[in-house]
Amino acid sequence: MKKFNFKINGNEYQTTVEQSGDLLQVTVNGKSYSAELVADESAAAPKVAAVKPAAAPAAAAAPAAAPAAAPAGAGKAVESPLPGVVVSIAVSAGQAVKAGDTLLTLEAMKMENAIQAEADGTVTKVIVAVGQSVQSGDPLVEIA
Repeated sequence: MKKFNFKINGNEYQTTVEQSGDLLQVTVNGKSYSAELVADESAAAPKVAAVKPAAAPAAAAAPAAAPAAAPAGAGKAVESPLPGVVVSIAVSAGQAVKAGDTLLTLEAMKMENAIQAEADGTVTKVIVAVGQSVQSGDPLVEIA
């Protein structure tokens, strides 16, 4: 297993890579991905292709959700307005929120950004976890 620490656009990433033949198990900030090495005749080193999230281990199951007023997946996703790292989550599934309430905080370019509810509703699902890196447009929370 090899460990790497990267800093990309001000965001820090802690990674581990385990190789078994042409298969790689890559973990980035606690999120695992499976990848397959593919030979490339134009380069001396192989390229990584077909990256997909690995199945989460049973021990890393999501926290138990409170009873939701609406079924999961029935809400509208609140999307990340910018790339960053989730530093705190202020809501949980089943919690009622009002427009303007802080849902979570993202760190981007060494600044913390409060992500707020756009409308009144009930949180049906928290999609991200603290420490997770997100890109612009990634779903963060669902609100019905």
